[in-house]
This record gives sequence, C-alpha cells and structure tokens, in this order.
Amino acid sequence: MYLNPILDMKWRRLNGKQIVDPLLQAVERAILREQADGHRLKVCIGTDSQPHATNIEFATAIVFLREKKGGFMFISNFRHDGPMGIKERMITEVAKSVEVAYLLCDLLDKHKVELEVHADINTDPAFQSNTALKEAMGYILSMGFVFRAKPDAFASSSCADKVI
Repeated sequence: MYLNPILDMKWRRLNGKQIVDPLLQAVERAILREQADGHRLKVCIGTDSQPHATNIEFATAIVFLREKKGGFMFISNFRHDGPMGIKERMITEVAKSVEVAYLLCDLLDKHKVELEVHADINTDPAFQSNTALKEAMGYILSMGFVFRAKPDAFASSSCADKVI
C-alpha cells in the first residue's frame, strides 16, 4: 500500500493555528469559502530550506492569493538529518513543492483555481542556487505546472523563508 507523505505532514496557518482537517479537505474548504465571498484565487506553492550543522530545516508554503485582496497561507515544516549539497537541497525543495502541487492540482482544476510552483532558485548565474535552475525548471514544467524562479518566486523566497 502506498502512503503519501504529504498527507501525513502537519499543516498550520501563519498565526500558528493547526489545520486539523486532512489537507485536501482544508484546501477545498478554504477555496469554497473564498469563492463564496466573491474572491478569485490563485495558489502558489513553494519550499525553502536552511542548513544547520547536523540537519537541514525545510518549510513548504501553500499561498492562497485573493485577486487584489491579499492572501493567506498554509505552512508545513520538516527536517532532513545529515548534510546535503546546494544542488541536492534546491532539487529537494522543488520536489516537495511539486509533490504538494500534484496532490492539489485536480482539486484546484475542479474549482478553476490557477496554480504556480515557485522555486527558491536565482536566475542570476552569480548565485550558487543557479546550478539547479535548469533541472528545477524542467521538473516543474514537465509536470505541467507554471514555473516561477527568483525574483518572482515569493511563495518560496518570501513566504516559506519566513517560517523556517
């Protein structure tokens, strides 16, 4: 039997309030509430990481944008024990974002909500993260998702970055 690790992740709001419903149910409830209030939504998913001496902390953000009306997000943190090179870390960030996007894409399509996957990877070759740009872009685009990198990848570089 296949168990989806995304479904086992613990999600919360920015204010720290735990999301107790299963992720798909919580996302659908949020979409229905926002659409009932007349908001047009877009969802952006991004993951960021922070290396420490013995582990790497990751945070994934599902950002719900209300057209011209702000937004809110669901957040989940996880940890990888042991070292990881910069390219592997960038691809791991992208993989986690793609996993979440893949889990949510049918639900978002059903409710006509746009989806973007954001990668915390710099498009400027002077930055170390750029070593993973081609692979990350290919991975996200090959899955059929809209790809955004820095400076347009706010879900990863601003939202997820703030909750590590």
